[in-house]
Amino acid sequence: MTRLHVFDMDGTLLRNTTASLEIASRARCLPELMALEADVAAGRTDTRAFAAELGRLWRGLREDVVARAFAGAPWIGGLADVAADIRARGERSMVITMSPDFFAARLTEFGVDEVVASRFPPLPLTAAPGPAGILTPQDKVTVVDRVRARFGLDRDSCVAYGDSGSDIPLFRELRHTVAVNASPAVRALARCRYDGDDLREAHRLVGDGPQPPLR
Repeated sequence: MTRLHVFDMDGTLLRNTTASLEIASRARCLPELMALEADVAAGRTDTRAFAAELGRLWRGLREDVVARAFAGAPWIGGLADVAADIRARGERSMVITMSPDFFAARLTEFGVDEVVASRFPPLPLTAAPGPAGILTPQDKVTVVDRVRARFGLDRDSCVAYGDSGSDIPLFRELRHTVAVNASPAVRALARCRYDGDDLREAHRLVGDGPQPPLR
């Protein structure tokens, strides 16, 4: 394996939304969820407190509701094609997200090789998730370092794609980064920038070969 491609999910693969918003819309608790996300954006709530509130808000959440939310979500175009291209090159794709694993794990349906997400109890939810299983932005760096070490890769063999504040720690550590429909702070850190609805175009910025000629 020559290269590791690391994708954020919310706002990057999911266009202009998050897994939590998509689930809340189906579970008919969108106003409550939007209030929680506003607290996170304002710095009043961290990811672990947010996850604990989700466990309360989504008590009894069923598999069929999550399946419909995933299937109806606005995924960026070309995701399956990009995952297939990465695999065909002998490289590896991975998604790291702080969103619940019972939603994010379904990304393997698009051909993503590995998904690392916040761990929640099995559906239907009957309890809040344990704090130790909830990812933070800094955990993205830790996860990438663990996975690349498993495959004998250095950081220059990793490419990160992201859009928002949760991607900043990883973008600060990696040299090969692609801002996808990103905030100004992420765009300032990124080596490449893409705005649009076709992941294939963002992926083409990476170029060919184990050491991509990024621009």
